[in-house]
Amino acid sequence: MPQILNLIAEIDEFKGSWRALGTLAPERLAALRKVATIESIGSSTRIEGAKLSDRQIETLLSNLDSLSFTTRDEQEVAGYAEVMQILFDSWEMIPITENYIKQLHSILLQYSHKDERHRGNYKAIDNHIEAFDGDGKSLGILFTTASPMMTPLLMEKLVNWTREAFTDKQLHPLLITGIFIVRFLAIHPFQDGNERGGRCFASSLSNHAVGRLSRVLTTLLLLKSGYTYVPFSSLETVIEENKDSYYLALRRTQQSLKTENPDWNSWLLFFLHSLKRQKDRLAVKLEREKIMQSSLPELSVKILELAKEHGRITTGEIERYTQANRSTIKARINDLLGMKKLIRHGKGRSTWYSLF
Repeated sequence: MPQILNLIAEIDEFKGSWRALGTLAPERLAALRKVATIESIGSSTRIEGAKLSDRQIETLLSNLDSLSFTTRDEQEVAGYAEVMQILFDSWEMIPITENYIKQLHSILLQYSHKDERHRGNYKAIDNHIEAFDGDGKSLGILFTTASPMMTPLLMEKLVNWTREAFTDKQLHPLLITGIFIVRFLAIHPFQDGNERGGRCFASSLSNHAVGRLSRVLTTLLLLKSGYTYVPFSSLETVIEENKDSYYLALRRTQQSLKTENPDWNSWLLFFLHSLKRQKDRLAVKLEREKIMQSSLPELSVKILELAKEHGRITTGEIERYTQANRSTIKARINDLLGMKKLIRHGKGRSTWYSLF
């Protein structure tokens, strides 16, 4: 299909030019990755029903060592953050095996005591995707997942096929990744931890660990396929912003998997369009970073970095972080306001600034 080929070509062109595009200072790349990681954690957990904002997640992550996680949302964020850190640090050493997939699932749920029984284990009861209205009344089963009895065999076949496909190189890595993910979600191999009476709720009240794990595995497969820019731009945020289309594409392809002619296009087009948006956003960020670094005084760049990292910043906070002279800070802020790179909010002592 020409559209699929064109999308793959465009994504691969960016992949090939990543070294040239990614010539930012290490601290700037680290800042980009931090922002993207917070966005990814927030979006991936919110897709499945969590409520924490990116600002709340940033606060939570800054205190990971000292907090006990009392709410389900906090537990999910902490687990996702740890998995992502492991992925970014060690993806080259993580093979695509059932045991490692189970380990990632276990880490994802490590802070949730209610999930202790089934962490890292394939499901023991059915978890079909079922829709419910606001009053908890069933609207019917949307999709029948694999039975617990068939799950180990299907996962073994899927993992073996994926490894062989990457080795044989008959299919493009992006197509292999897309096919793996849609089949993984169709099997739905793990108990989500929020089933009621053996049913998986496809509603805003549910928090599906399998959905979060699928996005972790997407990142792992992309990294192992050489798309090393993915930690610097959030694919999960793209999916969150297009959640209805995400579920629609999944269901269309999943419902056709048992037919003679599966509809791969519905899911693969959504998946590739999402990857395109991810790389487009990173390209814009990189261009903006280069302009900032090449044409602004160092203190001005630091002020913009602080505003980007924290969302909002005050003169006092800038002074504390940079140790710069207050009058110089005010002069640089005024310059940035005049260049429409910063926006002033509030008055007097309540004044704070954000990116334009």
